[in-house]
Order: sequence, then structure tokens, then C-alpha cells
Amino acid sequence: MCMSSEKMKKSVATVWIIIAFHVKPARMYAGTPVRVVSQATCQTQENAMNRILRIGIGLSLLALGLTLMVPHVRAQQPTPDIPTVTSTPSAPIGRATTENPTVRVRSGPHTSYEQIGFLLPGQEVPILGRTPGGDWLKIVFPGVPGNVGWVFAPLIVVPPAVTLPIVEPPPTPTPAVTPTVNPTLAAQFIGEIPPTRLPTFTPAPPLLIPTFESGANGTPAGGVPMGLVIIVLAVIGFFGLLISFVSGR
Repeated sequence: MCMSSEKMKKSVATVWIIIAFHVKPARMYAGTPVRVVSQATCQTQENAMNRILRIGIGLSLLALGLTLMVPHVRAQQPTPDIPTVTSTPSAPIGRATTENPTVRVRSGPHTSYEQIGFLLPGQEVPILGRTPGGDWLKIVFPGVPGNVGWVFAPLIVVPPAVTLPIVEPPPTPTPAVTPTVNPTLAAQFIGEIPPTRLPTFTPAPPLLIPTFESGANGTPAGGVPMGLVIIVLAVIGFFGLLISFVSGR
């Protein structure tokens, strides 16, 4: 703790100094009292501390300003490709009939066009239009070129109050090339079958059916009545039966 200026002026510090000089200056002996000429006061020390504090604050602000002035280079992150979501056009909703296991979707309104998929029973699809005859319907079918397809109209249930516009069908597909058979190459695998003579048909001899002449009233040609012959045969049979019965006893 520093003393007041009045006390410092009155105080005398006794300094014991032992100095060895190589030259011959004035000699000082031990115990010689020495008066202090001047000493820094408390005010001077406070001024010095304030000056040092101001310098420190100024240097701190200067360092902070330099730090803020230095540009920070940040690495630019690549922008990811965000797929564009296209909304399907608004159209009435149809429902595939449940009578058929699957409803085939084709690239055009005819069976000659390529099949591009199928609809499950009960699947809902947006309908865009119909052919002039109304046999085929154009539907939204994602996943194929153009995101459209064609289905047979009887297989789709359309709300009764909906009127479908007529749309133009796509170009007719190019028919497939019909393969032709090289006759020279085919002749190497096709052999000639020699002609075989068919058997001649020989008609069978005619069937001869004998005929019998009958007399008048059912009498045979010999003149003996047929009833008499039957009676004679019956009597002979009766006697034969009687003889066999008697001989058996």
C-alpha cells in the first residue's frame, strides 16, 4: 500500500550501499545517511495502470476487428438432383370389373398393339377419354412412355353421369414381317410319297330269300290243313309224356 506524499517527503530511507569502483570517485561509507530525492506517488501509479488498461483494451478490440474482417471460406455443397413430380391430369375414375382376373392394358385401342401391363380386379384408374366408337378407353397408366394406356371398354365401369371426350388414337403399329419359306430348303425335308393303287370294290352276290306258296285259307301246298298238323303233333307229345310218366313209376 503506498504512503501519502507528505509522509514520503518526510521519510528518509537509510540505504546501506557497498560499491566497489575501479576509478576513484567520492567514497561512501557504511552508515552514511542518504535522502531519497523523489518517489512515484499513488496518483502516478494509477495513471500508469489506467494507461496500460486502455492499451490492453485497444489491442483486444483491434484483434477482434481483424478476426471479423478475415473472410471465412466455406466449402460449397453440391445441390442434389430433386426429381420433379408431375401431377396426373384430372379425369373421372373408372373401376376394373371383377369378372375378369386381369384387364390387359395396351399401347393403343386394338389387340394388334403391344401389351404394356394389366389392371387388377377392383383397381381404380383415371380415364382420359374414349375412341370414336367407344370400344376402348384411354387411361392414366404410370411407368410406360407417356404414362397412358388403353383398355377394352366393357371391362371398365365408368360412372353413368360422366361424359368422356373423344381422343385421337396413336399411330397404327407396323405389322410384323411374315416369314417366308424357302422352297428349295423345304424340298430337302419333304419326301415324295409314291402313289398306292386303291383296291377295287367287288359287289357281293344278291341274297336269295326262299318263298313258300300257300293254299287257300292258310292251307299248305300239299293239301293238309295246318291246324291238323298241330293237333297231331300235340297228341304225339301227350302220349310221349304219358309213357314217360308211367315208365318212371
